[in-house]
Amino acid sequence: MKHKDGKSHQSDKSSWKVPVALTVVVLCGLSFYLGGIFCSERERYVAEAVNKAVNTPTGTATVPVQIKAVSFPECSAEYQDYTPCTDPKRWHKYGRHRLAFLERHCPPSFERQECLVPPPDGYKSPIRWPKSKNECWYRNVPYDWINKQKSNQHWLKKEGEKFLFPGGGTMFPNGVGAYVDLMQDLIPQMKDGTIRTAIDTGCGVASWGGDLLDRGILTVSLAPRDNHQAQVQFALERGIPAILGIISTQRLPFPSNSFDMAHCSRCLIPWTEFGGVYLLEVHRILRPGGFWVLSGPPVNYQRRWRGWNTTIEEQKSDYDKLQELLTSMCFKLFNKKDDIAVWQKLSDNSCYKKLDNPENYPSKCDDGTEPDSAWYTPLRPCVVVPNPAAKKVKLEALPKWPERLHAAPERVSDVRGGNAGSFKHDDGKWKARAKHYKKLLPALGTDKIRNVMDMDTLYGGFAAAVVDDPLWVMNVVSSYAPNTLSVVYDRGLIGTIHDWCEAFSTYPRTYDLLHLDGLFSAESHRCEMKYVLLEMDRILRPNGYAIIRESSYFVDAIATMTKGMRWSCRKEETEYGVEKEKILICQKKLWYSKQNS
Repeated sequence: MKHKDGKSHQSDKSSWKVPVALTVVVLCGLSFYLGGIFCSERERYVAEAVNKAVNTPTGTATVPVQIKAVSFPECSAEYQDYTPCTDPKRWHKYGRHRLAFLERHCPPSFERQECLVPPPDGYKSPIRWPKSKNECWYRNVPYDWINKQKSNQHWLKKEGEKFLFPGGGTMFPNGVGAYVDLMQDLIPQMKDGTIRTAIDTGCGVASWGGDLLDRGILTVSLAPRDNHQAQVQFALERGIPAILGIISTQRLPFPSNSFDMAHCSRCLIPWTEFGGVYLLEVHRILRPGGFWVLSGPPVNYQRRWRGWNTTIEEQKSDYDKLQELLTSMCFKLFNKKDDIAVWQKLSDNSCYKKLDNPENYPSKCDDGTEPDSAWYTPLRPCVVVPNPAAKKVKLEALPKWPERLHAAPERVSDVRGGNAGSFKHDDGKWKARAKHYKKLLPALGTDKIRNVMDMDTLYGGFAAAVVDDPLWVMNVVSSYAPNTLSVVYDRGLIGTIHDWCEAFSTYPRTYDLLHLDGLFSAESHRCEMKYVLLEMDRILRPNGYAIIRESSYFVDAIATMTKGMRWSCRKEETEYGVEKEKILICQKKLWYSKQNS
């Protein structure tokens, strides 16, 4: 080859041709090798998770893990309400923009606490359900700020040794019952079993979610840890499902098309700001045909504007912006009366086709991010369009409650190896297991156990098996496992995505029972057993229980470590009576910090 100067440069080319070719071959081979490892490991994990729904324990015995006895010290009294990933002491390290500092920010490994979180001075066993819905012990959640600041709105009031919950709220001065009565008049689907799951953003002390429990609707009450002091802890102390969280810069830990209804009662979320990104997240997690309910500004601005420190023109402008934004993302105004407005997410695909026009805002999300990706996934200012092929995800297409609990959801086929047959098998298996658990732990099914967490569920089978008991279950799906949480929600149950290498989004002492099925077998290669058990101790109430169903390989090591956490455990046989798998029935003891009186 010759250049314009007529000189040959063949020798120059040959000098770099061979090393470049070798580099390309090596890099291609390395990427193929690493990709093969990742894919094979991922597929192995998916297959094992689905097989849990089908196979009974079999296999050969292995040598169990052996560890030395350990004794964990007490944390100092200042850690009594410690929430590691939403710790106010760490807020100053993160930005104030869009309140991002209130999101999850877990401490690095060298800052992790290896101690037992103490209860407050004077802590008592919680009042039992259903009495707990209306009162709790002051010493269990000794926070006065919310009582003083919200007493005029009747959120709660302190009387003697107790907090009482009269059922008031900023937008329901006549009580939450009358407020929900009006809502049911506006949304008849709340009465006939069509609506089963709901989310309450900015939940206060969860009076709305508590009232809906009596109406057969299961609500996830969501609030951040902020200056309102322990909203979520009050909710859980009352026996009402709740979780720490905020719509800020990242998606909420739920799949797309999960909830039948979403609610905001003067939750102070700026819905039309930042390109409507907060409302787009509500759109993502609300299933087609589902309802979004708003009370408070700017609804009913014609009558209310004087009390909002604004002008009627400003409030009208805010309402018009909100209506325009909702219409652009395929919501329609369903009903409105007094302080409540209801919009419905359209299930007709013709509306979403209009989003193909690049001049429209918001635009349709591209395929760069999975609709169900929800663990540290950034919010995006675009519409997650429902899959038009998923006909039975629509609210009107689901069986009504309680029939939907045991009907195989359409989305079970999205799980590798999942189908109606494996779902039915899993459903039957957990009925047998729950019956066995009640023999081993007679408190299960009584008023001694109210708040329950299934730490590594597949399809929510355990929760379904105990649905008639006076309890509720937070179903947790690992962020590393197949995302089966959509199946859980399609059944009419609730849950969240979580990574057990980190702390859960809740306060200490908020669950009566923790259940796990092979969690250490599945996650021990990523998460150190010690930290998972310490986190279980943090969120379990004193005198609370744990049912640990695990491989014989781990059981003895777990039992040894729990002794150092002041738990008492006994080993039991499974309902199969096989050697490969055992059950630990554990109870956390009530103890008080030596630093308290």
